[in-house]
Amino acid sequence: MPKLLMMPPQNTELLKWAEHIQDELPTYIVVLPKTDEEVNTHLPNTDAVYGWVSPEQLPFAKKLRWLQSPAAGPSPGYYYSELIEHPVVVCNVRGIYNDHIAQHILMFVLSLAHGLPYYMDAQRKGIWDNNARKSGYIDLAKATALIVGVGGIGHETARLCAEFGMKVIGLDARWEYDVPFVEKHEPTELDSLIPIADFVIVTTPHTPETEGMWNRNRFALMKSSAYFINIGRGKTTILADLIEALEDKVIAGCGLDVFEVEPLPAESPLWQMPNVLITPHIAVKDAENISERHFEVFIENARRFAEGTPLLNVVDKSMWY
Repeated sequence: MPKLLMMPPQNTELLKWAEHIQDELPTYIVVLPKTDEEVNTHLPNTDAVYGWVSPEQLPFAKKLRWLQSPAAGPSPGYYYSELIEHPVVVCNVRGIYNDHIAQHILMFVLSLAHGLPYYMDAQRKGIWDNNARKSGYIDLAKATALIVGVGGIGHETARLCAEFGMKVIGLDARWEYDVPFVEKHEPTELDSLIPIADFVIVTTPHTPETEGMWNRNRFALMKSSAYFINIGRGKTTILADLIEALEDKVIAGCGLDVFEVEPLPAESPLWQMPNVLITPHIAVKDAENISERHFEVFIENARRFAEGTPLLNVVDKSMWY
């Protein structure tokens, strides 16, 4: 019987999930320890873990073969060198946010293309100003979107952009989806493609390779009429360089849901810039079906693990995704 450890802290949702797994897959022994001491007691004969195993705990995990990450892109430190070298298979929950985040991205695209931030400023001032927009109008049917990271979120974003008639160029290191509406490229081609784009849309995870990849040099490659949208991870973008590019009119504006430092400091110039849209890392907030989707991935992998069949969403630990 495989033993599944669901790491603390425990909550009502995890308790329900544990009961469901025990009912659906009675071959499992499901354990919900409340303290690190209890975790260390159970780890030596545990086959699978939901959550995270710390560097201090990993030496106890003699039988560990499957680790299910609760996040699609866990925080830095989740993938440490000993875990990367360990034979355990790590899976994540990528794919459960695709439609919600893609819709949020399109909200940014449409708003920036039509100058909505400027009209909203006029609205708040009670001014009827049909010349409020200070940026050029972008006809999406004639525009090009460069999507950096065509995974779950990126491929759904690409589909929606294509529905608006946009030309979609995509970069990805691991093409997992059928995307006939995307012109495919490898990450090494990024700098040659940036100047083509009207919208640079970033959905990449935070990894050692992507940290700070959006910097002064990359913004300088963009059209002065182009917009930058980041909804992947904040650490991929150097905010000081982005602010400089906006102030110097190197780019036309941006839409941001994630930030290098969160919360974004109140003194950041980004808050007051008229060509900037900010949402506070809430692209999937209030989406009612995320918990159910999360559990569907978890229990399906539990089923597959018990059967000895290939798991879903296996991570390349060395790449963090």
